[in-house]
Amino acid sequence: MSMSTTPTVEVEVEEDGSISKSAAVLACGAMAVFYVAVLYAPTGLLRMSTPVSRDHYFIRRFVCAALSTALSVAATFYLLTLGELQGLSAMLRVFGLRTDHLCQSVLIPLSLTSLIYLGSFFCKLHAHNISHNGLIPSVKQLPQGLARCARNVMAWRNYFVAPITEEVVFRACMIPLLLCAGFSTTLIIFLCPMFFSLAHLNHFIELYYQGRHSFSRALLVVGFQLCYTVVFGWYAAFLFIRTGTLIAPIVAHIFCNYMGLPTFHASHMRGLETIAFLAGVVGFFTLLFPATRPNLYNHRITGCNCWQAYCILYR
Repeated sequence: MSMSTTPTVEVEVEEDGSISKSAAVLACGAMAVFYVAVLYAPTGLLRMSTPVSRDHYFIRRFVCAALSTALSVAATFYLLTLGELQGLSAMLRVFGLRTDHLCQSVLIPLSLTSLIYLGSFFCKLHAHNISHNGLIPSVKQLPQGLARCARNVMAWRNYFVAPITEEVVFRACMIPLLLCAGFSTTLIIFLCPMFFSLAHLNHFIELYYQGRHSFSRALLVVGFQLCYTVVFGWYAAFLFIRTGTLIAPIVAHIFCNYMGLPTFHASHMRGLETIAFLAGVVGFFTLLFPATRPNLYNHRITGCNCWQAYCILYR
């Protein structure tokens, strides 16, 4: 497994790209809107007219999310004329779907992301009062905990369906479109989360209409959630562009869903937790670029801005 950087083909992206910028932005916007709309149309899509249990309701939403994701992939395939690429593996690589460098793609982003939660780890350890001797029973209970998660439909939503479908649509589909339209990688990192945040506006509907919260309360809660999703969207887009693999943002997404919001309020932490929190933040930003160097995740890179070589086809 080579870790060296070997320039192979020098390619310059034409300023107008392989797809116009307006078409790419419109396509991304349509994918975001469609992703949310389909989640709220299970009755029409699956011919549901009678009340169903909570589990069945979410299972049918999973089907809708999968349908929306498949259509977004098909749209990207068509807009970038990926049929001209030679071989299935070349097509899948455009979406960051690869089988090489799997260990790096999982372990490095997971370790990097965990740094921002270092304060949270220490707070959880303190809250549960887990000593050295008390940790062993917790480890023994891990299989039972995994079994409970496997039977929990919300666990499937948070740790499987949502991370995979959202990363495929909002990273694997949108970023290649924007790259090949000629947008800079920096702009894409900040632009993509705008579409990503649209996919979470459904939470406002759930809180206001189903949860029966007041309009202002629902707006405040969702506004905070949108801020968090935008920040995470920046990070996920950064991971995808830097590593060239979809595994990296998916792993980070699953981990963040499991951990929830990081503990940022040092005033609620004691001495050791505060030190851990600050050390984690410093470590995260110090290692952000070194830990995501493209040559750590690829046998070779090119001079192309779409350095996974999407745009070689269009020369």
